[in-house]
Amino acid sequence: MAQGTNSISSTVRIGICAPSTPFTQEGADRVQALATKEFPQAELIFSDQCFFEQGHFAGSDKQRTDSFVSMANDASMDAIWFARGGYGAARITDVAISQLNEVAKHKIYLGYSDAGNLLGALYRAGIGEVTHGPMPSDIGRSGGDEAIRRSLDWIVHRRRKALEPGLSNQEKYAAFNLMTLSMMTGTDFMPNLRDHILIVEEISEYLYAFDRAMFHLCSNLTDQGLSGIQLGDVSDVPENDRPFGETAEDITKRWCNKNGIAYLGRAEIGHNVDNKIVPFGTLKV
Repeated sequence: MAQGTNSISSTVRIGICAPSTPFTQEGADRVQALATKEFPQAELIFSDQCFFEQGHFAGSDKQRTDSFVSMANDASMDAIWFARGGYGAARITDVAISQLNEVAKHKIYLGYSDAGNLLGALYRAGIGEVTHGPMPSDIGRSGGDEAIRRSLDWIVHRRRKALEPGLSNQEKYAAFNLMTLSMMTGTDFMPNLRDHILIVEEISEYLYAFDRAMFHLCSNLTDQGLSGIQLGDVSDVPENDRPFGETAEDITKRWCNKNGIAYLGRAEIGHNVDNKIVPFGTLKV
């Protein structure tokens, strides 16, 4: 029986849905096998919608909305774990958030990448315990079992070792993929990040695109009262026809400096198996 995020019951029921792109049955079976063997307290419930396919997406916008909302509003679920990223969550977030009930406020919501649209909107609305961290799709990465263990360690046991090691109980945090957050800026999904340390990461973007997104983000956050920005992993950067001339860290430092935002160094999040857990807001462990 679900107890909410402050008192996890002996059996932790974790609903898994796909607000963006489809997961595979093979991947789900691997995640289930790991959980069964190493986390007997966890009951994983994969929505059939995780495996739907409609063009790019894991089913239609309505199917993806209904799957998320039904799990979030289910009092028997302790947590909602987003299956994978890609693209699609932005198309359903406004409708989905509007349909959530009081029960939805007492759950963990965990994911990253494109799921940041939902995470940001949930945090803005004060719904649940919003958390940036590995998703079931990470099982497909080399060494991905460790990423899955990290998320289950946090959901089931609240083990501090799963967290980004630099997190402090004296600060507020939020973590996002840079492109996702940049696109959210100025929309109704964007949470209030005043007094937060913002951690961003990126994958598979040209450095000029990273620069453009960091310009847009920092320019819009100048007056938001951020405590600062940390940079996670920036990986699989494509080679342009000419070198950009700066690293991702150089770019981040420059835009932070130009906009009066403190640059606070590196953090261990990103599209890789070392992606650490970052709960939004003030750390409670």
